[in-house]
Amino acid sequence: MTTPKHTQEYKYAALTNIARDILNIETLETRRSDRLDFHDLAVWSIRKALEAAFEAGRQTSK
Repeated sequence: MTTPKHTQEYKYAALTNIARDILNIETLETRRSDRLDFHDLAVWSIRKALEAAFEAGRQTSK
């Protein structure tokens, strides 16, 4: 089943995929542990994640 592009579920799935695939963050859920909830990230990874999020947003407007 395809999720419509303008739903909260689609947005959450896109953000979760970006976090997992680009930033190597397993989940965006709060786990109440500094070790699990805070991450050191390189600026180039953050840039790539922001570009992917921008593109995902652009795709929803089509």
